[in-house]
Order: sequence, then structure tokens, then C-alpha cells
Amino acid sequence: MNSRPNVPPAAAAQDRRLLSAAIELSRRSPRGPDRYAVGAIVVDPVGIVLATGYTGENDPRHHAEEAALAKLADRRGTVLDSATLYSSLEPCTTRASRPKTCTELILDAGIRRVVFALREPLHFADCHGTELLRQGNVDVLEIDELGRFVGEINAHILGPAPKRPS
Repeated sequence: MNSRPNVPPAAAAQDRRLLSAAIELSRRSPRGPDRYAVGAIVVDPVGIVLATGYTGENDPRHHAEEAALAKLADRRGTVLDSATLYSSLEPCTTRASRPKTCTELILDAGIRRVVFALREPLHFADCHGTELLRQGNVDVLEIDELGRFVGEINAHILGPAPKRPS
């Protein structure tokens, strides 16, 4: 896990548990050659799930973060400014099928913390979600050792994970 000074072990364990749940949720995403399978979970400060979403949940064009945030459209403001969004993949900064990117939706919702497992690979776009979120005063955490699971789930795009030498 990325080192995080002054983070209580219980908080670090909660981050791993909820990010793992978002990764598991991504398995529900319909596979397609032009989209990643992504899961997203929004929780309140004590870890109560407010909303979940996954790629293609209600519409083939929906991204996971978009699907989860749509369920919270009436809860903008103080409720979400203390929420955390867990996403298996770095929130996007380029969209062809929608007017706003997932990064913009997160910033518009007022979410101040995002945790993800894998930076978006360069297959479809050059993503700068981490940087743009941080510029928007969002606390961003990448738990990169969970990224291999995201890569396995997205082998339909990324190819199989390399085999370890015997």
C-alpha cells in the first residue's frame, strides 16, 4: 500500500476494503472493446455506502462514477463534501459520449476525497484525473497494489497479465 503517514490502521483497512468492493463491483460491467469495466462506491465519512455504480449499469455509455453520482443528484453539497468516492480506475478526463467527464462530475458534486487502484492506461485517452482532482482540492489516494486486479478484470482491453517466471 502507498505509505500514508499519520493514517490510523483502521482507516487504511477501510480504504482497502471499500476499494476492493468497488473492484468487485466492476465485474458486473458488460464487456466491450471500447470501454473499461469499472466499479465505483460513494461512502459517507463513517463508511456507510451512499451509492454504487459500474460501467454500463443503466446505459452502455455510463461510466461507473457517473452512474453512482447520478443516484446522489439530490444530495449535492454538505452531504457529499465529506464523502469519499472509491473507483477501481482513475476518473476520466476525456469523454466523447457525454458533455462532462467523471473528474468534472466529481468536482461538481463537491466530493473532497477519491481513492482508486489503477491509473487509466493510454489505450483510449491521456487521462489526467489525479492531477485535475488535486488542483480542485480533492484528496486523491492511489492504492496501486490493488491495480493488478483491475488489470485482470480489464484483460479484454489490456491483454492478459504477464506470467511470473517459474
